[in-house]
Amino acid sequence: MAKDDKKLSKDLFEPIELSADKGEELTRPEISFWKDAWLRLRKNKAAIVGLFLLIFIVFMSLIGPMMNDYDIDQADYDAKNLTPKVKGLEWMSMFDGKKTWEIEGVTVESATEAGLRAYEVDEQFVEIEVISQGNPDNNEYAKIEMHVDDYANRGYDETYFWFGTDQLGRDLWTRTWKGTQISLYIGLLAAIIDMIVGVIYGGVSAYYGGRVDNYMQRFIEILVGIPNLVVVILMIILLKPGLLAITIALTITGWTGMARIVRGQVLKLKNQEFVLASRTLGATDRRILSKHLIPNVTAMIVINTMFTIPSAIFFESFLSFIGLGLQPPIASLGTLIDAAFDSYRTYPYMLVFPAIIISVLMIGFNIVADGIRDALDPKMRK
Repeated sequence: MAKDDKKLSKDLFEPIELSADKGEELTRPEISFWKDAWLRLRKNKAAIVGLFLLIFIVFMSLIGPMMNDYDIDQADYDAKNLTPKVKGLEWMSMFDGKKTWEIEGVTVESATEAGLRAYEVDEQFVEIEVISQGNPDNNEYAKIEMHVDDYANRGYDETYFWFGTDQLGRDLWTRTWKGTQISLYIGLLAAIIDMIVGVIYGGVSAYYGGRVDNYMQRFIEILVGIPNLVVVILMIILLKPGLLAITIALTITGWTGMARIVRGQVLKLKNQEFVLASRTLGATDRRILSKHLIPNVTAMIVINTMFTIPSAIFFESFLSFIGLGLQPPIASLGTLIDAAFDSYRTYPYMLVFPAIIISVLMIGFNIVADGIRDALDPKMRK
């Protein structure tokens, strides 16, 4: 010790008296595994945004069809192909109910007359914007833009179709949200099948092992070797294109991925001490599986389920788009996109709205699934 170091007085130190009953007192609040996961998920801004988007779409799919007086199959041929019009948003070109055509002619007057005849438009509902006058001496044509108040021209001045109408004059707002219901039903169905069939099958296969596991896994390999598209085609041959064929196809092959994941997790857990202790105390196989093994793989089940839902939604939309899924007049996001695809250059709004909704669903579910995976992974804890 250096000579210039000062000795500290003993009066500066006071012993702390700790009672015996405070020896086991926790220094921080106790939280459960799921509460801790929620606290970490809440810090993931992308996952929270995706969760709010999903909640909004589910909410709108339930109340959207009830927000106006149009029925899903209510056709009005006089109102066919009307563009979106929303009261109070007419200042936006997308929701003003007007159509715009570019027309060429020798002169501005001839182009205007040709447009009025071709589109059967009353001149009082037309605004003409001259793009170029043209020069007949140089073989240059005049070009105009004809802005038409299509609602007033057809006598629908006080009518509003928020997403426009289709080729049969049906309200696309109602059909889009009804179609979202069907797509969400397919995703929910796939999740339920995964959580019931896949979890039970994989848990039983891994727990009993041996010959039981061998036979059960060979059966899964046979199912995995058959593409989903082939199964759907077989169902269509036996039944007819529709919701029943897709449901049966998902029931036959949709759960195999979950079964393999659960099997792998249960194989890692079934020989650990807590399972041995439970078996020693006389617990039945059913109780060990339901109370000890399956709850310990819940995190993997939740994560895989969240990834299954968007895959099932896309699967249904793809089948409907190629004509193997739901058939008109049934509305789903896939059938709406299929119906709008042929005329998307002329009436792009028919394709835009269902495409946006299915994109938000796919992105939202994947972002939330990534967030849940990080929140449930102890290694990601900071």
